[in-house]
Amino acid sequence: MDDRRPAGPPDPELDLEHFRLIRDLIRAFCGIHFGDDARYLVERRLRDRLDVVGVPDFAEYYRFLRYDTAARSEVEEAVEALTTNETYFFREEYQLRAFRDEILPEVERRNRERKKLVVWSAGCSTGEEVYTIAMMLLESGRCEGWDVRVFGNDINRRVIAQARRGVYGRSAFRATSSERRARFFREEDDGLHVTDRVRGLAHFGHLNLLDEDRIALVGRVDVVFCRNVLIYFDAAARSKALHTLWDRLVPGGWLLLGHAESLINSSTSFEIARLREDLVYRKPETAR
Repeated sequence: MDDRRPAGPPDPELDLEHFRLIRDLIRAFCGIHFGDDARYLVERRLRDRLDVVGVPDFAEYYRFLRYDTAARSEVEEAVEALTTNETYFFREEYQLRAFRDEILPEVERRNRERKKLVVWSAGCSTGEEVYTIAMMLLESGRCEGWDVRVFGNDINRRVIAQARRGVYGRSAFRATSSERRARFFREEDDGLHVTDRVRGLAHFGHLNLLDEDRIALVGRVDVVFCRNVLIYFDAAARSKALHTLWDRLVPGGWLLLGHAESLINSSTSFEIARLREDLVYRKPETAR
């Protein structure tokens, strides 16, 4: 007698046609682009969503995303499943030093009368970048008594919830000194908690960089950190996102990209600003 249990149905496979349909729908929604070589990654990360939605295969899943009344919510869930959010405190510290030592003094000088400073982390993931900027502002001693806000957004609701919680494991501190950990965090059983002083400067929101209606909620900002975000966009979405960043920046405002990113092949009106330790971009003072 054969006691082996019968095998269950095979896992649904994502054929090239439906991969491209799902990929293009996600690209239209948020600008993130997946090449054909990412088909198996997309299949693996979205397979569980079929059970959640209650469809048997990727063809039905695409029809759900395209036509169902709950489609927008499910597209957001799909984006969350597909995006990678690996980051840590004080990442690319050479650029942070450029912000602290060269950009911040200039912003302080220009904003001396209105006493307001707004920094935007566009694509903030789990919040380490936002809190890092807040810590550097506190360390600098600049803008004391001002209205200072560091705003972080991400398209992934799950990471925004984690950012608001402000609790981190050891892996997030690979570039953080013991002195900074002691000054800006308190250790509890569930991890290291950001102190209230740092949290007071940080504000988080769920936001799609291509959503023109909601992007106005950001207001005008002095500095934008948009690091390692645009590399996931296709050319059209990248152009649209850059227009959004330009529009949100005040004249003379600063744009800081990731170390592997540049605007060399992009048609924009940003000026190149060569600082001592970094090359960044700036909206001209005369821009309107």
